[in-house]
Amino acid sequence: MDAKKTRYGATDLPTLLGPAGEAHVAKGKRLESWRWSGGQVPPELAAAALGPSGNLRAPTVRAGSTWCIGFAPEGWDSVLR
Repeated sequence: MDAKKTRYGATDLPTLLGPAGEAHVAKGKRLESWRWSGGQVPPELAAAALGPSGNLRAPTVRAGSTWCIGFAPEGWDSVLR
């Protein structure tokens, strides 16, 4: 997906993230993790995954059923191994 062409906001998150069941969001040097089932995205995840503009934080990568959102190379390394 190209975030420059398609913006993803709060209303898109259930469709985009819901089926996955796991997400990791980088905020500064912190890495927050969520797991869920039933396609219901936790409200805390929705708040963390959106940037100040109200769009999905960049970069966002899906690896299987796991989403990595935000810039944290060291955090991603630990999650994706």
